[in-house]
Amino acid sequence: MANLVYKRVSTDQQSTDRQNLVLDEAGIEDPIVFEEEAGTSSRLHPLERPKFGNLLAYARPGDTLHISEMFRLVRGTGHILDVLDILHRDRLALRIHDGAFSAMDLAARHPRTGELLSTVKFMVQTLAAAGELQRDLQRELTYDGLRAAEAKGNKGGRRPAVPTDKTDDVRTAYLEGRSIAALARDHQVSRGAIRTAVADLLPEYTAADPGAPAPELPVALDMPGKVADFLRAAELEPAERVTLDQGVTVRRGQGYTLRVTAVPAVHRQLLDRCQPLDDTAAIPAQRKARREYENCVNALGTHNGS
Repeated sequence: MANLVYKRVSTDQQSTDRQNLVLDEAGIEDPIVFEEEAGTSSRLHPLERPKFGNLLAYARPGDTLHISEMFRLVRGTGHILDVLDILHRDRLALRIHDGAFSAMDLAARHPRTGELLSTVKFMVQTLAAAGELQRDLQRELTYDGLRAAEAKGNKGGRRPAVPTDKTDDVRTAYLEGRSIAALARDHQVSRGAIRTAVADLLPEYTAADPGAPAPELPVALDMPGKVADFLRAAELEPAERVTLDQGVTVRRGQGYTLRVTAVPAVHRQLLDRCQPLDDTAAIPAQRKARREYENCVNALGTHNGS
């Protein structure tokens, strides 16, 4: 019987280090690992994810699926119940090694009907709802903290991982033959941080073309609330999701607009995502809101060309 390990992170800035630690401590024998590409959103249904699909195709009855915590595999109650049905159909066991679900036998079925036990279904739905609430509260607290910091004049964003006073040392060591991996260990930063510090020294570096157009700068646009509400429930790329989540709500009468700051390319991507609001099935207020946002986005091209 095979031990199948599934891993996933939501953005390409995250790593599987924590998952690896939990799974290594579990002592799984001869694990066969299926890891999604970095940035695979939790909003994408598990049964539509490439590597999880590969795992199910590889699995045989009696195999065990191992995950570090439930939310690496699923996002909400609907996803959980869908996956449990598939695991039951294929006669696969499920082991969750950390979090609230780790103490539960999620495969428990009624001995006569074969259906998921009502007590298990209740606990799954309750814990999943609690997890979603926790993530929403964390997001709200993060936004409140960012807005408070902005009011005090503090700018957001990450500080450089390599301190300015260490950059010259890093560059000198790199020119002397020190590897990026070794420098990352020496300075206890990521390899990406070292690459940033020595970017113009790398073999693949190409000097900027003086005739090339200047890079796009972020622009703040007021997105109608009905557009924002639609996009929040839509499938978005990680960069689009972050941009939307960092928008600032501006109350206007009984409604609101979302002040979204992004480069024009991302604004155009978000406009494309809300295309369904221009269909005849949408209510008039939604169509009007999308056209207002479309006019704002289209105006960016005029400003950039001036």
